[in-house]
Amino acid sequence: MPELIKLYMRSAVFGLVLSAIFVGTLMTFDVARLGSLILGSEVGVVAAAVLWVANAVVFGGVQFGIAVMGMASEDRRPGGGRPVGPELQPVRVPAAVSRARPANRDW
Repeated sequence: MPELIKLYMRSAVFGLVLSAIFVGTLMTFDVARLGSLILGSEVGVVAAAVLWVANAVVFGGVQFGIAVMGMASEDRRPGGGRPVGPELQPVRVPAAVSRARPANRDW
């Protein structure tokens, strides 16, 4: 199995675990009366499952993104960055001057 797929699966499991801890903490401390609402509802199990899975997607995706962005890659160019172009010099450009007076405006 490719390493990237293994990394994604580890990130997904990490997201599931972190989401379970997060949802458990939300319900334990009854944040915004969410625990009371879920435990007092007929479809509380469904609500808790949706909350758990939705947060697992977010936490797993963030974990995967952090892992991918942190992968090492060798920079083959010395100095890095974009190459610097030639230094720009200002050029004088003649401009026509209008002799007409602008209308008097009261601003």
